[in-house]
Amino acid sequence: MKLITCHIPEAYIDGIEKLVNENMYPNRSEVIRVAIRDLLKSELSTMLRRE
Repeated sequence: MKLITCHIPEAYIDGIEKLVNENMYPNRSEVIRVAIRDLLKSELSTMLRRE
């Protein structure tokens, strides 16, 4: 895995922290990985349908 750095709005961080504190995810990194995975699946699927 590669490490990247990004700036995230405070409101997003608060939401991520709530998910972790509710034990829905083990840590913030996992929340972000799942969110990116789901976004890519959705966007790439939409892109392929247009082609």
